[in-house]
Amino acid sequence: MTDVTTHEYDVVIIGAGGAGLRAAIEATRKGATVAIICKSMLGKAHTVMAEGGAAAALGNADPRDNWQTHFRDTMKGGKYLNDWRMAEIHAKESPDRIRELEQWGAIFDRTPAGLTNQRNFGGHTYPRLAHIGDATGLEMIRTLQERGIHSGMEVFMEYTVRKIFTKDGKATGCFAYNRANGTLHVFKSKTMVLATGGITRCWEVCSGSWEYTGEGHALAYWAGAEMGDMEFVQFHPTGMIWPPSVKGILVTEGVRGEGGMLTNSEGKRFMFNYVPEMYKPEFADTESEALEWVQEVIDGKLATKRRPPELLTRDVVAKAINSEIKAGRGSEHGGAYLDISWRDEEEVRKKLPGMYHQFKELAGVDITIEQMEVGPTAHYVMGGVKVDPKTQETTVLCLYAAGEAATGLHGANRLGGNSLSDLITFGKRAGEYSTRAAAEMDGWEEIPQSEIDDVVAETLAPFSREGGENPAKVVNELRKMMQEKVGIIRTKELLTEALDDLNEFAARGNTTSPGGSRIYNPGWHQALEINAMVDISRMCAMAALAREESRGGHTREDFPTPDHRNWGKINSVIMMGKKGEMVLEHRTYPSIRDDLKDLLDASDLHEEEE
Repeated sequence: MTDVTTHEYDVVIIGAGGAGLRAAIEATRKGATVAIICKSMLGKAHTVMAEGGAAAALGNADPRDNWQTHFRDTMKGGKYLNDWRMAEIHAKESPDRIRELEQWGAIFDRTPAGLTNQRNFGGHTYPRLAHIGDATGLEMIRTLQERGIHSGMEVFMEYTVRKIFTKDGKATGCFAYNRANGTLHVFKSKTMVLATGGITRCWEVCSGSWEYTGEGHALAYWAGAEMGDMEFVQFHPTGMIWPPSVKGILVTEGVRGEGGMLTNSEGKRFMFNYVPEMYKPEFADTESEALEWVQEVIDGKLATKRRPPELLTRDVVAKAINSEIKAGRGSEHGGAYLDISWRDEEEVRKKLPGMYHQFKELAGVDITIEQMEVGPTAHYVMGGVKVDPKTQETTVLCLYAAGEAATGLHGANRLGGNSLSDLITFGKRAGEYSTRAAAEMDGWEEIPQSEIDDVVAETLAPFSREGGENPAKVVNELRKMMQEKVGIIRTKELLTEALDDLNEFAARGNTTSPGGSRIYNPGWHQALEINAMVDISRMCAMAALAREESRGGHTREDFPTPDHRNWGKINSVIMMGKKGEMVLEHRTYPSIRDDLKDLLDASDLHEEEE
């Protein structure tokens, strides 16, 4: 019998990013005992990587902004596949969540009048992103951690959760192991919050670090939760291209928000050639008009809604860069050029200090005088665990999800800046409603010893295998395959091949041999991650194969245009079938309320085609 330590908490939160910390703060201040389990060290959440800002209709930079416009922008950016109920809650509540952070000590950049400053970002009608230079996520995590630590939550760092236990369709706790020393742990809980972030480590070129292997999504799926919209993966337009050791590292959209211009190898600003008809009335039509707009931003006038095409939504910009590369007009190392050097040197260092140092130290490029080389990088998944829009409870009772792990708010494509305000808006709600549910329970459900024994055996199984492949080799080849066959441009042939390949990767993963012991063994961790990566990759490929249109973060070369008649309001939902196989269904959200529908563009709703 292997030793297993048992813990008991009212609420167990998996993940210590913005959503997890905000949920913990809400739960502890309502009197719950709370444990946060995080895969890495506290403070190393991907929230830190969000540099540009948090979107909220504060109306500080432009008084015309309001929640209604933010709602409209979010729905339009998501190609109307969003859960409109979540989009409404987010637009209404995000300003209060930003003000709350300020009350807790977050130091946002200020306008001359002393208000929280806001910058432009792609897809937003007005300057809406509250920011701290280009380190907004870092400041948010600092603020939330400081608040959370003093609230009484307990933190279990460097733990990986392997299983969520359930009884009669209700979550009862989880099993985890300590990544440093290999000790095994059972956490009994009344309710749980899943705040594990995204899945982009399943692709070869990504902005995510080693933690983003999709285990949180897989945990929910294995526990019986429904998953939604997994075909919609956002490829951020601007990741670093050179040198190879940093390929994919994010270059904040704030560079373009501050006037950065995209050019090809011929020195031309190519984005003017890729403005979709639906966006043209809102954007500058010529390069001279775009330059006038940039000058207005600098002067603080903001007399117009028109914006340069570099600030189109991320899916449009990413596909445009990809098209320039394919046409042979890419940069030296296979991307595009991003130039902010025309701005005053001190202003660049002041507004974008992180980007200045990132390029200086990692690529030897001084962005105040040189162009950056950038290209699309897998950055964010709009899909995730299906949740109740109000409570954030999943289809598994007592299991809640928030942040990137949940789906609904962003539809087919997320607007920049909406991720940070998503975390704190729905992290708060997940903490609130999970605590309410926990308060109604008298005690903890017993977890059968047989289930604990089974997951312990599965977790230790790689050590009994000899002569198998190195887990790192399997993981690397899986990521390369996903990049090639389920990447930014997809076809039926490639997606079908990917599904066949994933069956082979599943078999290979079950025979890998990490060697060594349980202490500080990265090979063991990777061997255990493969099943999650395979299942998450399969969800993405299956949903992408089924959706025969192009929309938002999903582009089918064999179906290049949106199909509004057949797909305009249909979402993909994946669940585990009775025999354990993956099953896909198509569903729609409830009809949008008339008062909210009136806020949207009738032409974009394509009602004439319904």
